[in-house]
Amino acid sequence: MSTFSNLGLSNPLIDVLNNLGFTTPTPVQEQAIPLLLSDTPIDFIGLAQTGTGKTAAFGLPLIDLIDSDNRLVQALVLAPTRELVQQTAKQVAQFAKGVKGANVEVVFGGAAITNQISALRKPTQIVIATPGRLIDLIKRKAIKLDQVQYVVLDEADEMLNMGFKEDIDQILSFTPEQRVTWLFSATMPKGIRRIVTKYMKTPVEVSVNSKEQSNKDITHKYVITKPSNKVPAIRRFMDIQSDMRGVLFCRTKRETQEIADNLGHLGYGVEALHGDLSQGQRDAVMKRFKTRSMQLLIATDVAARGIDVNDLTHVMHHTLPDQLESYTHRSGRTGRAGKKGTSIAFITPREGRRITEIEKRINISFEKIEVPALEELKSTRIKNWASLIINTTVDSQAESILIKLNGQFEHLNKEDILKRLITTQLDHLMIQGGGQSDLNEASGSGSRSSRSDKKNGGAFNRYFVNIGTIDGMTKEDLIHFLSDNSKIDRKYFGPLSIQKNCAYFDVDAKHDQKLGETFVGIEIKGRDIRVNLDEQAGKSKFSVPSNKRNFRDKRSPKKAHRKGRRRN
Repeated sequence: MSTFSNLGLSNPLIDVLNNLGFTTPTPVQEQAIPLLLSDTPIDFIGLAQTGTGKTAAFGLPLIDLIDSDNRLVQALVLAPTRELVQQTAKQVAQFAKGVKGANVEVVFGGAAITNQISALRKPTQIVIATPGRLIDLIKRKAIKLDQVQYVVLDEADEMLNMGFKEDIDQILSFTPEQRVTWLFSATMPKGIRRIVTKYMKTPVEVSVNSKEQSNKDITHKYVITKPSNKVPAIRRFMDIQSDMRGVLFCRTKRETQEIADNLGHLGYGVEALHGDLSQGQRDAVMKRFKTRSMQLLIATDVAARGIDVNDLTHVMHHTLPDQLESYTHRSGRTGRAGKKGTSIAFITPREGRRITEIEKRINISFEKIEVPALEELKSTRIKNWASLIINTTVDSQAESILIKLNGQFEHLNKEDILKRLITTQLDHLMIQGGGQSDLNEASGSGSRSSRSDKKNGGAFNRYFVNIGTIDGMTKEDLIHFLSDNSKIDRKYFGPLSIQKNCAYFDVDAKHDQKLGETFVGIEIKGRDIRVNLDEQAGKSKFSVPSNKRNFRDKRSPKKAHRKGRRRN
């Protein structure tokens, strides 16, 4: 078995690694470190997926190769995002603790440049940077690269995807021609080959990113559902697997924030990570994610670069990436360090060809799975709820509170109480889980409008109601109100979106006959309630007779009568 001690590393580094608990090198470390430490400096290409130990593969040799007595910058590491450079700098600085005089500095956008300028005035041998901030520092003459002997391009394919090609060209123009260049990448698109041709001389290439190796611990799955049902489908998987901990990838910053807000308002432990957040906000989100304070991190591809969190069970794709190579980066967040992980893509009926393209491109196999049915979710949630009750420690105040209830439950036996408790859980399930039982779609079918699909069954019509949060309503309250007054079972209601002055909701087209008419005569706070098909939201379709009912006072006929008389 290979160990770090026989890779050619110095004794101080071996001691640091032992103290940190590093004993056995990963394949990329085992192959790269001896080559990078060879007497003759070489240009090097390392093809390895995130999570395979790339940072140590280049960081350890850099520490042994630099001259810690020299105050000048001798090694430069470029990476695409703030998160990645921070993570890399932290790990390299840990390794360098055993080498007297060795100093590592990190520079990136979103933080005060004056602090970074001040830090660079100290003797600094290794700089780890994002391209944009490094160019700013070069222009301000806060850093010189004319003594750089080693340049590392980390996540090179992602830097190209993010448009850093010109920045890389500009930065490398400030470094000596005789430098050596080490390039690490998960994939090798044509753009990377052009960099190799332009800047590297007969590089030695090591690949531990064979198609079998890079995906052996990840199970790849996909589900087919309508775009409007993607978030409800994601919720089903989160509910059915309460121990899930992962990352949900979205295409845009706006989409990321909207989904995070949606799930957060429903009580799920989620947070968004995207480029519109300040550095402080991003750091806080990542800290909470690493300390297991949330179930799901919802992120864009760019923001998620550099995420290094152990034991992620799932990666989910709300939308497949535009660049198919990015699927490798995404799915590589799970299935790390020998642990198993699952990647689930949520696709529309017309996107099946993209699954086929990914399978061919990176030689993996996808398994088509179904979104859990509402009945399955119901059973799982009730079991979890029962387990929670059984394992709950009774609060010291419980007995005194029970006494204050003055025997209100005396007329109920144990089964009656349990049935009522279970019913409250089922009510909650219908609201949170979405009323549509089957969220799956057949492959190859196009997107369909619920109105035109009515004849095929399973279709939903969208309605408007002039009730909102200003009326003190929550989603749960409103679903109960709509169901109680229309006599339509809650299971036939689909997604509901509540705003300040109104709300929109879906109802199974088979059960919504004359829905609007059932609200004729009902009023809240003296305002007539209107329920219309969404396309008629601004119009009043139904006439309102004089014998109005008042929702707020429906249990108090005398009060409702007095209120109606005042209005006349």
